[in-house]
Amino acid sequence: MRLIYLILTLTLNVSCVEKESTEEETSMPELVVASKTETLKFTSGIRAIFQDSKGNYWFGSQNEGVSFYDGKSFKYFTTNDGLSNNQIRSIQEDTNGRIWFGTARGVSVYDKKSGVTNYLTKTSEPKYDWNETNGDLWFYAGEEDGISRSDGMDVNYLIFPKPKNKSPASTYGVTDISKAKDGKVWIATYSALFSYDGNKIDIFENEKLNLEENKVLHIRSVLADSKGRIWIGNNGIGVLLKEGETTINFSEKKNLIHPKSTRNGNKSEPGTLEHVFAIEEDLEGNVWFGDRDTGAWKYDGKTLTNYSIGDKTSSPMTWTIYRDNKNNMLFGMADGNIYRFNGKVFEKLF
Repeated sequence: MRLIYLILTLTLNVSCVEKESTEEETSMPELVVASKTETLKFTSGIRAIFQDSKGNYWFGSQNEGVSFYDGKSFKYFTTNDGLSNNQIRSIQEDTNGRIWFGTARGVSVYDKKSGVTNYLTKTSEPKYDWNETNGDLWFYAGEEDGISRSDGMDVNYLIFPKPKNKSPASTYGVTDISKAKDGKVWIATYSALFSYDGNKIDIFENEKLNLEENKVLHIRSVLADSKGRIWIGNNGIGVLLKEGETTINFSEKKNLIHPKSTRNGNKSEPGTLEHVFAIEEDLEGNVWFGDRDTGAWKYDGKTLTNYSIGDKTSSPMTWTIYRDNKNNMLFGMADGNIYRFNGKVFEKLF
């Protein structure tokens, strides 16, 4: 039953087309947000937002590839231009200014001189000892066994050390990654949370996260905040908060789980925080949650404030929350729109 639940709640929309790059790219000017001349044409949902070191924005969609925005116009990249897949799950930049895309089927790296180069996330030579590899770039690598890591040159497929009591229905596709200020990497997968400090891998599953037997992990987001707290967003059981060795169900403590909630992915009632697909921290230390059904939530350490985003009749799902280079909080939505919080309300940016 759990496997059926996972299949029903995942909407991958994966394209299987893989082509070599033929894209030739010209130089890219600095971003000037005020001078945009057209709107973003994605409709399938914004899964990733990234602002590079030159100020340009990159937007990753659910199934329409990547859009690049230089402050004047949008440019689009798909499998026709060399991407591994049109579902973009993460966007990063290496020390040489190259842009890396974690897709649903492989990793693509874009260089303005050489175009797009693709790497398979799964290889015939996986690494079981993570310490044999290097790099600060981490990527989704399928639903079963591991994660991809790159130093900007080589891409290695690393195998997760699974919990000893894992269920046959457990799946370990990477859903989110957060890097703590102490250098530790926190990796969210559907069935467990992993941390890696450059030497040791720790596993956090039901028992370590202090969950009751009837509570099922389905992790969709993680944040290591500036105070050293670990926030874990689930699709069904809400937000878990890990502080040191103690973990609580934050949503339950704040009475944000509906009394009749099935906790298994069904649609939530207004005023609840049960399906958290995105978590981010703003410059003031407020923690933001993006709920699938109930909009955005801001926690200032004492008070939780719930905001509606976009058309209240449709209540679009928040796929991702991103803090840009100027500390703007951007919210990527399932309807293909991007909103910015101006301190009081949400305004549509793209």
